[in-house]
This record gives sequence, C-alpha cells and structure tokens, in this order.
Amino acid sequence: MKKENKERVFSVELTSKNHLKNVTLTDGANENVVVEGTLGNLLHASFEEDVILEVAGTKGILRLDLSAEEIKKTGKTGAKKQ
Repeated sequence: MKKENKERVFSVELTSKNHLKNVTLTDGANENVVVEGTLGNLLHASFEEDVILEVAGTKGILRLDLSAEEIKKTGKTGAKKQ
C-alpha cells in the first residue's frame, strides 16, 4: 500500500523581481512566512499531468501539487474539516 504525502508543495515563478511585492521571513517568535506578488492578467489555469494546478499570468506562474480529483473531494464550498 502506497503511503500518501498530504503536504502540498508550491512554487511561484515571476518574470521579474519587480513583480514581487513583499517577502517576510522573521527570526523572532512569529514563524509566519509571507510571499506576495502579482501574476499579472490571467493567461490560463489548468492541471498539468493531472497532479499540478498551474495558474499562469502575464507576469508569472503559480504551481501547486493539487489534483482536480482532490478539489472535487473537498466540495465546492471549501475544504473538509480535519
């Protein structure tokens, strides 16, 4: 039986550092990490190889390992409570 990894991996690829609005990494007690920027106008959103959600804009691409089937399982109103 294959053990599934429930963690999600993502990447953001911007065409220029000028499209990056904010990156916050703290060295204190607050461990939050914030990455903000703009992907620009939407070019397409699709599933690549059925396991990667790719949102491409004029200024960058967001990729997330999330399948269409997983989205269907969570329902249209949001994620299931764990």
